[in-house]
Amino acid sequence: MNDFGLILIGLILCTTTISSLQCNHLPLQQRKVIENSLQLLDKMGRKFPQQCLREKMSFRFPEQVLKPRQREAVKMAIEEIFHHIFYIFSKNLTVAAWDGTALEQFQNGLYQQIEQLEACVIKKQTHYFRNKEVNRLKLKKYFQKIDCFLKDKQHNLCSWEISRAEMRRCLQLIDKVVRRLNN
Repeated sequence: MNDFGLILIGLILCTTTISSLQCNHLPLQQRKVIENSLQLLDKMGRKFPQQCLREKMSFRFPEQVLKPRQREAVKMAIEEIFHHIFYIFSKNLTVAAWDGTALEQFQNGLYQQIEQLEACVIKKQTHYFRNKEVNRLKLKKYFQKIDCFLKDKQHNLCSWEISRAEMRRCLQLIDKVVRRLNN
């Protein structure tokens, strides 16, 4: 074997070891990302506008998707949730009048966490497939309600503020689950 082959093998082993170490620290990283995301959600906007109080909406987060017995299934659900949050906060934000820097940092943090989860979560298509699909559909329905609400309200300020408050609640639920997984 030539020197290039040895270097290549060394890089592969090093990358695998680093990736494995990052995955071992995933719950701690998730807690930090969620904590940071919650701070950025607060920083993005001001206090909840008084005129929006009567427009409150109950979206009913499907909490059972975060309660499966398998740790891997919970990670898959969290990854799915982050995808949906990223999607919602990536469009039609012109009316929201939020702090653009905080919004961008929020989006970047979500994207990085999605990438990390995708790299670490073992996507077993057999054992977790059925449970994953049921949870995916529940989450899709939940986030579609939010998306439809935004569209029905023509992405007005109150609809964004209500959605921001709902995402805050969603992230707090994830944080509670991640903390429980660490114990």
